[in-house]
Amino acid sequence: GITGAFHYGLQVSIINSPAEYIKTFIYETWQKRYGSPPSAKMITLMWSLIVSIYSIGGLLGSSSAGYLSVRFGRKKAMLFANIPALLGAALMGLSRLCGSFEMIIAGRLFSGVCGGLAQNIHIMYAGECAPRKLRGLIAITASTSIAAGKFIGFALGLREVLGVEALWPILLAANVLPALVQLLTLPFFPDSPRYLLIDKKDKEGCI
Repeated sequence: GITGAFHYGLQVSIINSPAEYIKTFIYETWQKRYGSPPSAKMITLMWSLIVSIYSIGGLLGSSSAGYLSVRFGRKKAMLFANIPALLGAALMGLSRLCGSFEMIIAGRLFSGVCGGLAQNIHIMYAGECAPRKLRGLIAITASTSIAAGKFIGFALGLREVLGVEALWPILLAANVLPALVQLLTLPFFPDSPRYLLIDKKDKEGCI
């Protein structure tokens, strides 16, 4: 769940605290680029796009979760979900350095793809790997991970942590850490027994 449901909870909450800093960045970048300040409507439009495009990415990720989990297996599909997570974190983290608010939009889109992919596959993978007696408890980890992600996102957004003007790109790129943790640990996990038996016809591997 570290890059599954946790990633979703983190990205939902992490965008709130740097809102004014990002709007100021859009204003300054636009003025420097075009020689005139943007209208209030344009700033609102760009900010709304930054917030809402995560859901569009989530829709794309969710739509492809079923195919990828069958084609490559639950574990490999979860590992694949880290690619858009890392790409999104890099785009958002480097946006101010490159002077491009479009990179924040693209980064949020890629983060949404990761969230939609990993959240769905997390529930599937955890449920299929869990022993029968613990299946209900393990399935709840999805909700727990979302709540933990939201809490961590709000905590990181505090002014005493990363919620200041100088650090907002680092705040937006914070999801790079759970992605790296999962890339380093998930390869040591087994694949789903259900996937091995039904999709791969590997009875011995399933057992």
